[in-house]
Amino acid sequence: MRKRIIYLLLAPLLAGCSVSGDWSTASRESAGIAPDPSEFQDAIIQVYGADAWGWRGWFAIHTWIAVKRAGEQQYTVLDVVGWRSYWNSRVVRASYDIPDRHWYGARPDLLLEIRGDQAEVLIDRIESAVAEYPWKNEYKAFPGPNSNTFVAWVGHRVPELELDLPFSAIGSGYVTQYKPEPTLTIID
Repeated sequence: MRKRIIYLLLAPLLAGCSVSGDWSTASRESAGIAPDPSEFQDAIIQVYGADAWGWRGWFAIHTWIAVKRAGEQQYTVLDVVGWRSYWNSRVVRASYDIPDRHWYGARPDLLLEIRGDQAEVLIDRIESAVAEYPWKNEYKAFPGPNSNTFVAWVGHRVPELELDLPFSAIGSGYVTQYKPEPTLTIID
């Protein structure tokens, strides 16, 4: 009986937990943070974070990376989204997209930005780190691997980014769990 009362009290709270309403109609518009690629010709790296969807957003953020090489007219967004695994798809995605898109109603914050020649050099390193990401087909909200694990992985592999994710980037510490497969060395 006591559990039933607790569930009844929590149900309205959890049902109304999203400030954005239904995820399928939540804003995915640009927040107006990223420079217009048709006007900004330099290379740029940006890392964004926005409140996670629903009740998770009370304490956790979702992070992603946007890059644009010098002269390119669009951004490449690099991210991990768990629901892709429901269709046996890779959770890692690299696609041309709006870099500062609202995360299903939540306005993103710019966590890191590097522009110019340094960004141009680091984009190659970022792409290599993404290619080496060990959990391309795995997702677990807690403790990871998740979107924050992915961004932390890139930051770990490219220390020149000096990426410092906030405490609310739950799963970012999961990169310390990575133990590479031992390689067999044959000595003649």
